[in-house]
Amino acid sequence: MKEKIIQKASELFLNLGFKSVTMDDIANEMGISKKTIYTHFNNKTELVLEAVLAVFHEITCGIDHIQALQKNPIEELYEIKKFALQQLKNEKSSPQYQLQKYYPEIYATLKQRQFEKMADCTLSNLKRGVAMGLYRENLDIEFVSRIYFIGVSGIKDDQLFPMSQFPKAKLMEDYLEYHLRGIVTANGLKILNQFINQQTN
Repeated sequence: MKEKIIQKASELFLNLGFKSVTMDDIANEMGISKKTIYTHFNNKTELVLEAVLAVFHEITCGIDHIQALQKNPIEELYEIKKFALQQLKNEKSSPQYQLQKYYPEIYATLKQRQFEKMADCTLSNLKRGVAMGLYRENLDIEFVSRIYFIGVSGIKDDQLFPMSQFPKAKLMEDYLEYHLRGIVTANGLKILNQFINQQTN
């Protein structure tokens, strides 16, 4: 039952926002009593933490799977972007903004874990890209990896990038192209152009 509560809470939080969804809403959606939820979680904050970590775990497992396929580094980044978009497709609120505003400690925990995971993923991608001659060999990969993380985090800010002006899919597409154009070699650019053409056709 605990796992089912986390799953339903995660859906509702992503769709409606962490602030908007009450324990009553979750209980009503599941057809259970609020008391049942409180036998597994002491309070809403505890449930929010569990839900956030569950979603994070699901996304990291998906990224691990993509990395294990050992595709060329440019294709790998496009696959990760596609997977991330699928994960976010049901977001109708601004979950990151609400999490930051109402649950700052949980947001800080999540951001640290995201940084650690993404640093591993991006460093591995950059090293392989340089070794394969697709990324420039003079890259400072620690610097590029951190700048990429800042950018990926930054474009989630709905105040800077309102959805009405910057649809999520287009925004992620444009940012990935921006990142890759700065680091590819001539050979890498040929592969990148193939992916850009695929997106526009």
